[in-house]
Amino acid sequence: MRTVNLENNITISYQDAGKKSSPTMILIMGLGAQMTIWPDELYFGLVKKGFRVIRFDNRDVGLSSQLDDLGNPNLFKAWVSKRLPIHANTPYKLEDMAKDVLALMSKLKIKKAHLVGASMGGMIAQIIAANHKKKVLSLTSIMSTTSHSSLFGTNLKVLMKLAKRPRKSNREEAIRYNVKMNRLIGSPAYPTDESILLHNATHSIDRGYHPAGFKRQLAAITASGDRRHTMKNIKAPTLVIHGTEDPIISVSDGKTTAALIKKSKLKIVDGMGHDFPALLMPKMTNWIAKHAKKSDKKRLDKKRKKQAAGDLIKTS
Repeated sequence: MRTVNLENNITISYQDAGKKSSPTMILIMGLGAQMTIWPDELYFGLVKKGFRVIRFDNRDVGLSSQLDDLGNPNLFKAWVSKRLPIHANTPYKLEDMAKDVLALMSKLKIKKAHLVGASMGGMIAQIIAANHKKKVLSLTSIMSTTSHSSLFGTNLKVLMKLAKRPRKSNREEAIRYNVKMNRLIGSPAYPTDESILLHNATHSIDRGYHPAGFKRQLAAITASGDRRHTMKNIKAPTLVIHGTEDPIISVSDGKTTAALIKKSKLKIVDGMGHDFPALLMPKMTNWIAKHAKKSDKKRLDKKRKKQAAGDLIKTS
């Protein structure tokens, strides 16, 4: 793992694999989740497919900067403030987290990249694709949504359970909680063995457990509001992947995302929840790689045609 200091005084922990000369793919993780949640099979599988692949810890999670000085937001007040004239202090927004990604690209001298975002990471990727078109080669949005409101509807109970994280000092309770929550959001058709859930939970808690960071990120989602009106600005080739059994973000939100982004492709996965089932990783790796390579080919073909047209004008 490596670290880089951004100009906003935030330190980002990241992993960078693959040839520097290969097309770059940046994986953006979701709410309260560390970069290690991206399965190694998917991460290194994309490297084997010919990409330079970067995954990283968002601010307030894992080994990146913990912004405890920004306080502990009141999630109920943040939610209500979107419906009533009540002021809620929000430490930062998803737009600020999107700036972190752009700053990371700048530090690593990456001009353009394929963006792959999961859940909240998909929201961040959407913001970048809509507002910084020249930076994005393609977009893959996994189990994500275009509006904060979908998170606070029928899935509010699940979110509140996720937010009630044990204190950092209680390691064993935090591990049990992690196992329970991953079981709750997992894929019914692709259940994960209990021993693997326990192993992953132990590694995650020992690597970097910061429950307050989860709340600040959730408040950021709320503060950023509805992005549906900006989806028309996304010009990058887009792939949307969503499971039929997602208990946090409904499959209908995946369908809406695909409908709002012009010419996007939609993959609905039967029996998949809000996780990365091991049995699906070979397929998901192929989907993402194929999508990105098709985007690269289309862009290069367009460039060649434009160059050929220019050469023809010069010789005529």
